[in-house]
Amino acid sequence: MLTQDLSRGFAPWKEMYFGNKAHLNALGARLVFAGAHKDDDNKMIVLIDFDSPEAMKAFAGDEALKAKRAAAGAILESNVLTMMSDESFSG
Repeated sequence: MLTQDLSRGFAPWKEMYFGNKAHLNALGARLVFAGAHKDDDNKMIVLIDFDSPEAMKAFAGDEALKAKRAAAGAILESNVLTMMSDESFSG
């Protein structure tokens, strides 16, 4: 689970995601959910399923993707990553 602040609202980040979905999938990452807080369009949560710890590291270290996220308004310094347990599931 990733929480992050945005400087331009949720819409530019959403557009960036759809423009880079194939790249994320190639890294071994699949978006489960992304959404802004109801009362604050500049705060969001993202649930991402990674194929492996290495896939998560590849995502975190992808400088081109970081630049695209920042250009879409993601305040990267605000990211808080919370690892979920092995008992997690989606339905």
